[in-house]
Amino acid sequence: MRKTFYFRVIGLVQGVWFRQSAREQAMLLDITGWVRNLPDGSVEGRATGDEAMLETFRTWLNHGPVAATVLNLEWEETELQRFDGFHIH
Repeated sequence: MRKTFYFRVIGLVQGVWFRQSAREQAMLLDITGWVRNLPDGSVEGRATGDEAMLETFRTWLNHGPVAATVLNLEWEETELQRFDGFHIH
């Protein structure tokens, strides 16, 4: 079953290739959506995909790329949305 989740990652997640790495992970998992930096230093996005693949993506978001330090992950199901690919904003 396909679902959509909003996520916000808090910690040292800007300037460490977090968005690009998240895009690469999403594409490997056949997840669509987007990711962007926020002014407060966090990263947010939306992800749509198969429930099992989303859980794998969520696990990845909890640690991110090697240079990142994730302190908290907000993960909330939202209304199903369709996206064309996975984009960095």
